[in-house]
Amino acid sequence: MAVETKPRRAKNQISADLSGPPASKDDIRSLPATIEWLRREGLLLETDVPVDGDLELTGVQKHFDGSYPVLFNNVKGYPHARAITNLFANMDIVNRYFGWKDGKDRTRKLAHALTHPIPAEIVEQTEAPAQEEVITDDLEVNKWIMAIRHTVLESEITIGSGNSVVIGDYFHGGSHIGYNRMNFRWGNIGTFQPAPGGHMWQIMTEHYKDPKPVPFTMAFGVPVAATLLAGGGFDYAVLPRGGDELGAAGAVQGFPMRYVKCRTIDAYTLADAEYVLEGEFYPQDKRYETAESEKADTQGRFHFHPEWAGYMGKAYRAPTFHVKAITMRKRASKPAIFPLGVHMLDCHNIDTTVRESAIYELCERLQPGIVQDVNIPFPMTDWGGCIIQLKKRNKWEDGWARNFLVAAMSCSQGMRLAIAVDSDIDIYN
Repeated sequence: MAVETKPRRAKNQISADLSGPPASKDDIRSLPATIEWLRREGLLLETDVPVDGDLELTGVQKHFDGSYPVLFNNVKGYPHARAITNLFANMDIVNRYFGWKDGKDRTRKLAHALTHPIPAEIVEQTEAPAQEEVITDDLEVNKWIMAIRHTVLESEITIGSGNSVVIGDYFHGGSHIGYNRMNFRWGNIGTFQPAPGGHMWQIMTEHYKDPKPVPFTMAFGVPVAATLLAGGGFDYAVLPRGGDELGAAGAVQGFPMRYVKCRTIDAYTLADAEYVLEGEFYPQDKRYETAESEKADTQGRFHFHPEWAGYMGKAYRAPTFHVKAITMRKRASKPAIFPLGVHMLDCHNIDTTVRESAIYELCERLQPGIVQDVNIPFPMTDWGGCIIQLKKRNKWEDGWARNFLVAAMSCSQGMRLAIAVDSDIDIYN
């Protein structure tokens, strides 16, 4: 007896039509502006129910993985703050942020932005929303910046949502923005873990023996284009040390990012961030990331928060970041934190989108016109692989598939698998 069944809908696949006009420049100038745009467009889930950063927020985020952004107007322990998650969880919504038609259009236009940066503007401190309040006498970071825990395996709540911002001489005249995990176990002093081989690792290595610490900032709640560029990593043939990552973010949004001079250190930061930690990086002041690992005096054994590969992270001895000031938008506005839940589509899309375009650009430099698109699906875990779509124009170009694969793997730290397919293959399926 034949039984007809309805096909199962993919989990959290949005049935509503997400198409519509792109966000305007004013809508993506800051995170609060983007939140308002999402609300107007009916693309925001919003709740006044208090959420706890200890397991609750990431649990809700995972439940709605791939769905709408979720705004929590009340955060337990942080009466001054709001929290938003899944800001990048759905690529149809992300495409509307920046006016991209689809995945292929996104890959190509973003590749152009990476190589055609728009220089940032510098604004006065009185004009910077990020410095509406300046705190120098109450620097207990976990009091101001929302910390989270993903699983019961983690012994402590941690901060993984901050963007390291290095502008100028310490980045060879360019600008860097990226994600780094932190744990403020000592009030204003927290561990700061540079990803091995990443830009902050390069800065740490170059200045390891300097007599003075490295001044820079950690920014939270930055404009969405800056968040997008912060996810780039290990694509340094296209975004090398000395490159202008924040200029590329400006090109993505179509207008310059805004810098402001810091209040307590000799550095610049993002003027339109929600929160900023001004501080100094001490490469040789290494401390354990958790009390559990410190008590055992053992690295790489005890759980830390999950990492990009889908496994639990491990706690190590890491360099430290010493906070000199906390600046923020006025508390009355309830500035938003964007806690980044690891190994979800939110994190995956942030980590892979720039990387896809960088691989596309790399192939274009080797031989223009053959590569059509690049995709990194979720099972390839961010840095682990890529699928390159090609359209060969003659028999002679058969060999370029091999060259592209070798180039992608050799220029991408951590990549384990690269696949080349013809143009009739849907690389998003």
